[in-house]
Amino acid sequence: MTVEIKGENLVLSGDLTKNFFVSDAIRTLKNKKHIVVKNGGISDWNQESVVTLYSVLSQLPASTDLQDLPKGIEHLLKLALKTSVKDKQSNLSKEDFLEHLGEKGIAVAHSIESGFNFFTQMIKAWGGRIRGKSVYRQKDFLLALEDCGPKAVMIVSLISFMVGLILAFVGALQLKNFGAQIYVASLVTIGMTRIMGAVMTGIIMAGRTGASYAATIGTMQVNEELDALQTMGISRIDFLGLPRMNALLLSMPILVLVSDFVGILGGCFVCVFLWDIPLSEYIHYCTTAFSLKNFLVGVFHGFIFGLVITLCGCYFGMTCGRNADSVGKATTNAVVYSIVWMIVMTGIITLICEGLDI
Repeated sequence: MTVEIKGENLVLSGDLTKNFFVSDAIRTLKNKKHIVVKNGGISDWNQESVVTLYSVLSQLPASTDLQDLPKGIEHLLKLALKTSVKDKQSNLSKEDFLEHLGEKGIAVAHSIESGFNFFTQMIKAWGGRIRGKSVYRQKDFLLALEDCGPKAVMIVSLISFMVGLILAFVGALQLKNFGAQIYVASLVTIGMTRIMGAVMTGIIMAGRTGASYAATIGTMQVNEELDALQTMGISRIDFLGLPRMNALLLSMPILVLVSDFVGILGGCFVCVFLWDIPLSEYIHYCTTAFSLKNFLVGVFHGFIFGLVITLCGCYFGMTCGRNADSVGKATTNAVVYSIVWMIVMTGIITLICEGLDI
Protein backbone atom coordinates (compact mmCIF):
# COMPACT_ATOMS: atom_id res chain seq x y z
CA MET A 1 0.00 0.00 0.00
CA THR A 2 1.28 3.44 -0.94
CA VAL A 3 -0.07 6.96 -0.55
CA GLU A 4 1.51 9.47 -2.93
CA ILE A 5 0.98 13.19 -3.22
CA LYS A 6 1.53 14.61 -6.68
CA GLY A 7 0.69 18.30 -6.75
CA GLU A 8 -3.02 18.49 -6.01
CA ASN A 9 -3.47 14.74 -6.48
CA LEU A 10 -3.69 12.19 -3.68
CA VAL A 11 -2.92 8.83 -5.32
CA LEU A 12 -3.87 5.62 -3.49
CA SER A 13 -2.61 2.17 -4.42
CA GLY A 14 -2.15 -1.30 -2.97
CA ASP A 15 -4.02 -2.98 -0.12
CA LEU A 16 -5.92 -0.39 1.93
CA THR A 17 -7.10 -2.93 4.48
CA LYS A 18 -3.73 -2.71 6.18
CA ASN A 19 -3.05 0.18 8.53
CA PHE A 20 -2.01 3.22 6.59
CA PHE A 21 -1.29 6.72 7.77
CA VAL A 22 -1.94 9.87 5.78
CA SER A 23 -1.16 12.49 8.43
CA ASP A 24 1.52 13.92 6.14
CA ALA A 25 -1.20 14.56 3.60
CA ILE A 26 -2.89 17.03 5.93
CA ARG A 27 0.24 19.14 6.22
CA THR A 28 0.99 18.90 2.51
CA LEU A 29 -2.50 19.55 1.17
CA LYS A 30 -3.86 21.99 3.76
CA ASN A 31 -3.02 25.01 1.58
CA LYS A 32 -4.51 23.55 -1.59
CA LYS A 33 -7.78 24.94 -2.95
CA HIS A 34 -8.69 21.74 -4.82
CA ILE A 35 -7.73 18.11 -4.22
CA VAL A 36 -8.18 15.15 -6.56
CA VAL A 37 -8.20 11.67 -4.99
CA LYS A 38 -7.13 9.12 -7.64
CA ASN A 39 -6.94 5.36 -7.90
CA GLY A 40 -3.34 4.29 -8.47
CA GLY A 41 -4.15 0.58 -8.33
CA ILE A 42 -6.15 -0.23 -5.20
CA SER A 43 -6.20 -3.99 -4.72
CA ASP A 44 -8.39 -4.25 -1.58
CA TRP A 45 -10.23 -1.99 0.87
CA ASN A 46 -12.69 -2.06 3.77
CA GLN A 47 -14.83 0.32 5.82
CA GLU A 48 -11.91 1.27 8.03
CA SER A 49 -10.13 2.52 4.93
CA VAL A 50 -13.05 4.79 4.11
CA VAL A 51 -13.15 6.16 7.66
CA THR A 52 -9.45 6.95 7.56
CA LEU A 53 -9.73 8.76 4.22
CA TYR A 54 -12.76 10.69 5.39
CA SER A 55 -11.04 11.80 8.61
CA VAL A 56 -8.26 13.33 6.48
CA LEU A 57 -10.36 14.91 3.73
CA SER A 58 -12.89 16.41 6.17
CA GLN A 59 -10.09 18.33 7.91
CA LEU A 60 -8.94 19.99 4.69
CA PRO A 61 -10.56 23.28 3.63
CA ALA A 62 -10.14 22.44 -0.06
CA SER A 63 -12.85 21.08 -2.34
CA THR A 64 -12.47 17.39 -3.15
CA ASP A 65 -12.89 15.48 -6.41
CA LEU A 66 -12.88 11.66 -6.57
CA GLN A 67 -11.63 9.96 -9.73
CA ASP A 68 -11.58 6.26 -10.71
CA LEU A 69 -11.92 5.02 -7.13
CA PRO A 70 -13.63 1.68 -6.48
CA LYS A 71 -17.38 2.14 -6.65
CA GLY A 72 -17.97 1.41 -2.97
CA ILE A 73 -15.29 3.79 -1.70
CA GLU A 74 -16.38 6.59 -4.00
CA HIS A 75 -20.03 6.27 -3.04
CA LEU A 76 -19.35 6.25 0.71
CA LEU A 77 -16.89 9.13 0.57
CA LYS A 78 -19.23 11.30 -1.50
CA LEU A 79 -22.05 10.63 0.92
CA ALA A 80 -19.90 11.42 3.96
CA LEU A 81 -18.24 14.51 2.49
CA LYS A 82 -21.58 15.88 1.35
CA THR A 83 -22.86 16.06 4.93
CA SER A 84 -19.61 17.18 6.57
CA VAL A 85 -19.38 20.73 7.90
CA LYS A 86 -16.11 22.56 7.26
CA ASP A 87 -15.07 25.55 9.23
CA LYS A 88 -13.92 28.06 6.66
CA GLN A 89 -14.59 31.20 8.64
CA SER A 90 -10.91 31.74 9.50
CA ASN A 91 -9.94 31.79 5.82
CA LEU A 92 -12.65 34.17 4.60
CA SER A 93 -11.43 36.94 2.36
CA LYS A 94 -13.07 40.33 2.14
CA GLU A 95 -15.27 39.16 -0.73
CA ASP A 96 -16.15 35.98 1.18
CA PHE A 97 -17.24 38.09 4.16
CA LEU A 98 -19.48 40.28 2.00
CA GLU A 99 -20.93 37.21 0.35
CA HIS A 100 -21.56 35.65 3.74
CA LEU A 101 -23.18 38.86 4.97
CA GLY A 102 -25.40 38.97 1.89
CA GLU A 103 -26.48 35.37 2.41
CA LYS A 104 -27.39 36.17 6.01
CA GLY A 105 -29.43 39.16 4.85
CA ILE A 106 -31.26 37.06 2.28
CA ALA A 107 -31.92 34.38 4.90
CA VAL A 108 -33.38 36.99 7.27
CA ALA A 109 -35.60 38.36 4.48
CA HIS A 110 -36.84 34.86 3.68
CA SER A 111 -37.53 34.22 7.38
CA ILE A 112 -39.56 37.43 7.64
CA GLU A 113 -41.51 36.53 4.51
CA SER A 114 -42.12 32.99 5.74
CA GLY A 115 -43.26 34.22 9.17
CA PHE A 116 -45.61 36.79 7.64
CA ASN A 117 -47.11 34.17 5.31
CA PHE A 118 -47.67 31.85 8.26
CA PHE A 119 -49.34 34.68 10.20
CA THR A 120 -51.72 35.44 7.32
CA GLN A 121 -52.54 31.73 6.94
CA MET A 122 -53.37 31.47 10.63
CA ILE A 123 -55.63 34.53 10.45
CA LYS A 124 -57.36 33.13 7.36
CA ALA A 125 -57.83 29.80 9.14
CA TRP A 126 -59.30 31.66 12.10
CA GLY A 127 -61.75 33.40 9.81
CA GLY A 128 -62.55 30.07 8.18
CA ARG A 129 -63.32 28.61 11.59
CA ILE A 130 -65.78 31.41 12.28
CA ARG A 131 -67.48 30.61 8.96
CA GLY A 132 -67.39 26.88 9.73
CA LYS A 133 -65.10 25.99 6.81
CA SER A 134 -62.03 24.66 8.64
CA VAL A 135 -60.96 21.11 9.56
CA TYR A 136 -61.29 21.37 13.31
CA ARG A 137 -61.74 18.71 15.98
CA GLN A 138 -63.40 19.92 19.15
CA LYS A 139 -61.49 17.25 21.08
CA ASP A 140 -58.16 18.82 20.10
CA PHE A 141 -59.37 22.22 21.25
CA LEU A 142 -60.50 20.89 24.63
CA LEU A 143 -57.21 19.04 25.19
CA ALA A 144 -55.21 22.15 24.31
CA LEU A 145 -57.46 24.27 26.53
CA GLU A 146 -56.94 21.91 29.47
CA ASP A 147 -53.17 22.03 29.00
CA CYS A 148 -52.82 25.81 28.76
CA GLY A 149 -55.66 26.64 31.15
CA PRO A 150 -56.31 24.69 34.37
CA LYS A 151 -52.90 22.98 34.33
CA ALA A 152 -51.13 26.35 34.12
CA VAL A 153 -53.00 28.05 36.97
CA MET A 154 -50.70 26.80 39.74
CA ILE A 155 -47.40 27.91 38.20
CA VAL A 156 -48.87 31.25 37.13
CA SER A 157 -50.25 31.81 40.63
CA LEU A 158 -46.96 30.94 42.31
CA ILE A 159 -44.85 33.24 40.13
CA SER A 160 -47.37 36.08 40.30
CA PHE A 161 -47.55 35.83 44.09
CA MET A 162 -43.78 36.14 44.31
CA VAL A 163 -43.73 39.07 41.86
CA GLY A 164 -46.41 40.91 43.84
CA LEU A 165 -44.51 40.20 47.04
CA ILE A 166 -41.23 41.52 45.61
CA LEU A 167 -42.93 44.56 44.09
CA ALA A 168 -44.52 45.43 47.44
CA PHE A 169 -41.33 44.85 49.41
CA VAL A 170 -39.16 46.99 47.11
CA GLY A 171 -41.79 49.74 46.97
CA ALA A 172 -42.20 49.78 50.74
CA LEU A 173 -38.46 50.14 51.25
CA GLN A 174 -38.53 53.37 49.28
CA LEU A 175 -41.86 54.73 50.50
CA LYS A 176 -41.03 54.25 54.19
CA ASN A 177 -38.49 57.09 53.87
CA PHE A 178 -41.47 59.38 53.43
CA GLY A 179 -43.77 57.57 55.83
CA ALA A 180 -46.01 56.52 52.92
CA GLN A 181 -45.92 52.73 53.17
CA ILE A 182 -49.68 52.63 52.85
CA TYR A 183 -49.39 53.59 49.17
CA VAL A 184 -47.68 50.27 48.48
CA ALA A 185 -51.18 48.88 47.98
CA SER A 186 -51.79 51.37 45.18
CA LEU A 187 -48.38 50.62 43.66
CA VAL A 188 -48.97 46.88 43.58
CA THR A 189 -52.53 47.19 42.28
CA ILE A 190 -51.64 49.50 39.40
CA GLY A 191 -48.46 47.64 38.52
CA MET A 192 -50.02 44.18 38.45
CA THR A 193 -53.23 45.10 36.65
CA ARG A 194 -51.60 47.40 34.10
CA ILE A 195 -48.68 45.33 32.87
CA MET A 196 -46.84 43.06 35.31
CA GLY A 197 -49.56 40.42 35.54
CA ALA A 198 -49.75 40.10 31.76
CA VAL A 199 -45.97 40.12 31.26
CA MET A 200 -45.28 37.45 33.87
CA THR A 201 -48.10 35.28 32.56
CA GLY A 202 -46.78 35.67 29.01
CA ILE A 203 -43.23 34.69 29.96
CA ILE A 204 -44.44 31.66 31.90
CA MET A 205 -46.69 30.51 29.06
CA ALA A 206 -43.95 31.07 26.48
CA GLY A 207 -41.64 28.74 28.38
CA ARG A 208 -44.36 26.26 29.19
CA THR A 209 -46.94 26.18 26.41
CA GLY A 210 -45.05 27.77 23.51
CA ALA A 211 -42.19 25.31 23.96
CA SER A 212 -44.69 22.46 24.17
CA TYR A 213 -46.31 23.49 20.89
CA ALA A 214 -42.96 23.65 19.09
CA ALA A 215 -41.74 20.33 20.51
CA THR A 216 -44.98 18.47 19.79
CA ILE A 217 -45.38 19.69 16.22
CA GLY A 218 -41.63 19.40 15.59
CA THR A 219 -41.71 15.75 16.66
CA MET A 220 -44.60 15.21 14.27
CA GLN A 221 -42.42 16.69 11.54
CA VAL A 222 -39.60 14.27 12.38
CA ASN A 223 -42.03 11.33 12.36
CA GLU A 224 -43.42 12.51 8.98
CA GLU A 225 -46.90 12.94 10.45
CA LEU A 226 -47.15 16.42 8.91
CA ASP A 227 -46.39 14.91 5.51
CA ALA A 228 -49.16 12.39 6.11
CA LEU A 229 -51.63 15.19 6.82
CA GLN A 230 -50.61 16.97 3.64
CA THR A 231 -50.95 13.73 1.65
CA MET A 232 -54.49 13.30 2.96
CA GLY A 233 -55.32 16.88 1.96
CA ILE A 234 -55.73 18.09 5.55
CA SER A 235 -54.50 21.58 6.34
CA ARG A 236 -51.80 21.45 9.01
CA ILE A 237 -52.71 24.93 10.17
CA ASP A 238 -56.40 24.07 10.56
CA PHE A 239 -55.74 20.71 12.19
CA LEU A 240 -52.82 21.60 14.48
CA GLY A 241 -52.48 25.36 14.77
CA LEU A 242 -56.05 26.55 15.03
CA PRO A 243 -57.14 24.52 18.12
CA ARG A 244 -54.01 25.60 19.97
CA MET A 245 -54.45 29.25 19.05
CA ASN A 246 -58.10 29.33 20.10
CA ALA A 247 -57.28 27.58 23.39
CA LEU A 248 -54.48 30.00 24.28
CA LEU A 249 -56.42 33.09 23.21
CA LEU A 250 -59.25 32.00 25.49
CA SER A 251 -57.11 31.06 28.48
CA MET A 252 -54.58 33.93 28.48
CA PRO A 253 -57.00 36.71 29.58
CA ILE A 254 -58.29 34.45 32.36
CA LEU A 255 -54.76 33.64 33.48
CA VAL A 256 -53.94 37.36 33.48
CA LEU A 257 -56.94 37.94 35.74
CA VAL A 258 -55.68 35.21 38.11
CA SER A 259 -52.18 36.69 37.99
CA ASP A 260 -53.47 40.15 38.89
CA PHE A 261 -55.43 38.89 41.87
CA VAL A 262 -52.65 36.66 43.22
CA GLY A 263 -50.05 39.41 42.72
CA ILE A 264 -52.14 41.82 44.77
CA LEU A 265 -52.49 39.07 47.38
CA GLY A 266 -48.70 38.77 47.48
CA GLY A 267 -48.45 42.49 48.15
CA CYS A 268 -51.00 42.11 50.91
CA PHE A 269 -48.84 39.47 52.56
CA VAL A 270 -45.87 41.87 52.73
CA CYS A 271 -47.90 44.86 53.92
CA VAL A 272 -49.88 43.05 56.59
CA PHE A 273 -47.20 40.74 58.02
CA LEU A 274 -44.01 42.77 57.49
CA TRP A 275 -45.06 46.41 57.58
CA ASP A 276 -47.99 46.10 60.00
CA ILE A 277 -50.45 47.78 57.65
CA PRO A 278 -54.04 46.91 58.60
CA LEU A 279 -55.75 44.57 56.17
CA SER A 280 -58.77 46.89 55.88
CA GLU A 281 -56.49 49.78 54.89
CA TYR A 282 -54.73 47.68 52.28
CA ILE A 283 -58.06 46.62 50.76
CA HIS A 284 -59.29 50.22 50.81
CA TYR A 285 -56.26 51.57 48.94
CA CYS A 286 -56.38 48.65 46.49
CA THR A 287 -59.99 49.34 45.57
CA THR A 288 -59.26 53.06 45.31
CA ALA A 289 -56.30 52.51 42.99
CA PHE A 290 -58.03 49.87 40.88
CA SER A 291 -58.97 51.17 37.45
CA LEU A 292 -61.03 49.32 34.86
CA LYS A 293 -58.94 51.03 32.18
CA ASN A 294 -55.70 49.59 33.56
CA PHE A 295 -57.31 46.20 33.99
CA LEU A 296 -58.54 46.07 30.37
CA VAL A 297 -55.13 47.17 29.09
CA GLY A 298 -53.55 44.27 30.98
CA VAL A 299 -56.11 41.79 29.64
CA PHE A 300 -55.51 43.08 26.10
CA HIS A 301 -51.78 42.52 26.62
CA GLY A 302 -52.56 38.94 27.61
CA PHE A 303 -54.66 38.40 24.48
CA ILE A 304 -51.87 39.69 22.23
CA PHE A 305 -49.27 37.62 24.10
CA GLY A 306 -51.39 34.51 23.55
CA LEU A 307 -51.43 35.20 19.82
CA VAL A 308 -47.65 35.75 19.76
CA ILE A 309 -46.89 32.57 21.73
CA THR A 310 -49.12 30.45 19.50
CA LEU A 311 -47.67 31.84 16.28
CA CYS A 312 -44.07 31.32 17.40
CA GLY A 313 -44.66 27.85 18.82
CA CYS A 314 -46.59 26.53 15.82
CA TYR A 315 -44.37 28.23 13.23
CA PHE A 316 -41.09 26.84 14.54
CA GLY A 317 -42.70 23.44 15.04
CA MET A 318 -43.96 23.26 11.44
CA THR A 319 -40.68 24.55 9.99
CA CYS A 320 -38.60 22.17 12.11
CA GLY A 321 -35.98 19.94 10.52
CA ARG A 322 -36.19 16.17 10.42
CA ASN A 323 -33.85 15.14 13.22
CA ALA A 324 -33.86 15.23 17.01
CA ASP A 325 -31.46 18.17 17.17
CA SER A 326 -33.84 20.28 15.06
CA VAL A 327 -36.64 19.70 17.56
CA GLY A 328 -34.47 21.13 20.34
CA LYS A 329 -33.56 24.15 18.22
CA ALA A 330 -37.21 24.72 17.27
CA THR A 331 -38.22 24.63 20.94
CA THR A 332 -35.50 27.10 21.89
CA ASN A 333 -36.39 29.45 19.03
CA ALA A 334 -40.07 29.33 19.97
CA VAL A 335 -39.37 30.48 23.53
CA VAL A 336 -36.79 33.12 22.59
CA TYR A 337 -38.79 34.64 19.76
CA SER A 338 -41.99 34.59 21.82
CA ILE A 339 -40.37 36.62 24.61
CA VAL A 340 -38.71 39.02 22.16
CA TRP A 341 -41.95 39.66 20.28
CA MET A 342 -43.88 40.06 23.53
CA ILE A 343 -41.48 42.81 24.56
CA VAL A 344 -41.82 44.43 21.13
CA MET A 345 -45.61 44.28 21.31
CA THR A 346 -45.55 45.69 24.85
CA GLY A 347 -43.62 48.70 23.58
CA ILE A 348 -46.01 49.19 20.66
CA ILE A 349 -49.12 48.90 22.85
CA THR A 350 -47.60 51.29 25.40
CA LEU A 351 -46.94 53.89 22.70
CA ILE A 352 -50.48 53.51 21.35
CA CYS A 353 -52.00 53.83 24.81
CA GLU A 354 -49.86 56.88 25.49
CA GLY A 355 -50.96 58.45 22.23
CA LEU A 356 -54.62 57.73 23.00
CA ASP A 357 -54.21 58.86 26.63
CA ILE A 358 -55.36 55.49 27.95
